[in-house]
Amino acid sequence: MHEEVTSIAALDQYRRELQVHCYRILGSVQDAEDAVQETLLSAWRALPEFEGRSSLRTWLYRIATNRCLNMLRAGGRRAGETMSDFELPPGAPDPTRTPEPIWLQPYPDTMLEGLPDQAPGPEARYETKEAVGLAFVSGLQRMPPRQRAVLVLRDVLGYRAAEVAAMLETSEASVNSALQRARAALEAAPERPEGASLPGSPAQRELLDRFGEAFEAGDVSAVVSLLGEDAWIRMPPQPQEYRGRPAIADFLRALPIWRDGRRPRLVPTRANGQPAFAYYLEDAQAPIRRIEGVMVVTIEGEEITAITRFHDDGWLPYFGLPRTLPR
Repeated sequence: MHEEVTSIAALDQYRRELQVHCYRILGSVQDAEDAVQETLLSAWRALPEFEGRSSLRTWLYRIATNRCLNMLRAGGRRAGETMSDFELPPGAPDPTRTPEPIWLQPYPDTMLEGLPDQAPGPEARYETKEAVGLAFVSGLQRMPPRQRAVLVLRDVLGYRAAEVAAMLETSEASVNSALQRARAALEAAPERPEGASLPGSPAQRELLDRFGEAFEAGDVSAVVSLLGEDAWIRMPPQPQEYRGRPAIADFLRALPIWRDGRRPRLVPTRANGQPAFAYYLEDAQAPIRRIEGVMVVTIEGEEITAITRFHDDGWLPYFGLPRTLPR
């Protein structure tokens, strides 16, 4: 056993970065937490066999990556499992596009805080936090599992092809081929628009304030006026998507959340390195509002170019938000 690793705490210092790594591959904050727990436990048990041929960090990434691939091979939750539970509201327009559904959950920015200042390898194409944006992670979920792993290990973490081949127990030629296909798939993914960043100017912060006020008031015209001409609304894992101001306006007007004088409440938060709002709806049986999910907002310049709505399916506790608000 190596002298510097004398307790589980020595392994636990890598928890945050391993969790982000597993989230990229799995698309689920819950599954990522499970994968990291199993990775650290497996590593602790295998420490006597660790010969130091690679760094401890690389060794942990190898275990974590293969654990993620095993979870994906084993099945578990899939986007199609939730499809029968979702129906568009009466009067909603036909979607602009209905791509293959993907399993994706938002990742709270509080879990990105405290990531170690670990510079990626020289071959990395993406910064650590840039590669947790919704467009990037959504694109990953549309790839076969091994392509996801190769792209993250090479283009995010910057491992050399030979190192990735050793991690995945395959050849360098296979790694290079998978990387080429993964890069092409990422470029072709429907979620390719950029802009995954927190508001960095007073104008962008004002834009978010105006969006929140208009949404709470049910002023669909005002909401739509803040959108770019080709903005999108997405609702993973449901595949229905709406593009453009007219289609989005028709969809929003079909929602029942503002009927009978009800007013939702938005609470600012952050997810995937982007501004977001938790949304609370009035309870018909009690004088409270209950949290329903999170909307992640993509901004380019001074326009909103995408709204991605996530309905709670067990991940909300990771955001640390109250479950209810007074009406």
